[in-house]
Amino acid sequence: MQQDKDNKGSMTVAEAGRKGGETVRNERGREFYETIGRKGGATVKAERGRSFYEEIGRKGGETVKAERGAKFYEEIGKKGGDRVKATRGPNFYEEIGRKGGQKVKKLIEEGKRAARAAMEAQQGGAAAATAAPASTEEAPASAAPPPTEPGSGRTE
Repeated sequence: MQQDKDNKGSMTVAEAGRKGGETVRNERGREFYETIGRKGGATVKAERGRSFYEEIGRKGGETVKAERGAKFYEEIGKKGGDRVKATRGPNFYEEIGRKGGQKVKKLIEEGKRAARAAMEAQQGGAAAATAAPASTEEAPASAAPPPTEPGSGRTE
């Protein structure tokens, strides 16, 4: 006990912080730090908003680029890519490229179909406004609305 009193003050602030952190980790476990980290992050997000994280991320990226250069990003990108290739196999990038290309193709086709449908609806609506109905059957629910009568004050 006397020895502890004699060494009091000989510990640096960093050593004291490390010792305190180790004590808390041993008493409360890793989950404690995860929980308070999540709570702190949620509080900062609520107080400062998403733009705060965007700003500090951009500033951090600029600082790293200034300190290490653009070449650094090339190197870490290559290391990450090599790691993924080692973990997922050499065909992984080919597979995700094919899936991405198929998704893009599907989205383009859907966009073209939607554009065609819109054009047809627009043309069908214009034709219906100028032509008299050929039959007395009710039009389907997806058909264009009936033309307005002149002088009704409504326009299409």
